[in-house]
Amino acid sequence: MNDMISGATRNTRQRSEVLALLDEIADFRTPQQLHALLRQRGAQVGLTTVYRTLQLLQDAGEVDATRLPGGEQLYRRCGASHHHHLVCRSCNATVEVRGPAVERWTERIAAEHGFTDIGHTLEIFGTCSRCSR
Repeated sequence: MNDMISGATRNTRQRSEVLALLDEIADFRTPQQLHALLRQRGAQVGLTTVYRTLQLLQDAGEVDATRLPGGEQLYRRCGASHHHHLVCRSCNATVEVRGPAVERWTERIAAEHGFTDIGHTLEIFGTCSRCSR
């Protein structure tokens, strides 16, 4: 775990509870959903702490964040290597996907326009098979 996150801030127990929950969840969740799950477990974690912890984790590159088309921010722990997400609009089920064609296209477009040190994100939203039933 990143020392900056675990040791340099207050409420270490609460932050650890947020991290433990994120490690168990495969899909993107809103801060409010994460807070509700923590409270169901009996954790004494405030919503503000959940928001702050998620921001620290995102800044440290330990969680991915995405925004639903309606603007709502979602978070989840992700794999270490570069990837994209396929996200269900209904239940937030998430699949990490690799996109070599997207990577090549991004590099080509950037080079054509003289850009260097590029980065990008790609989120694909749809309805999963479970929610489509």
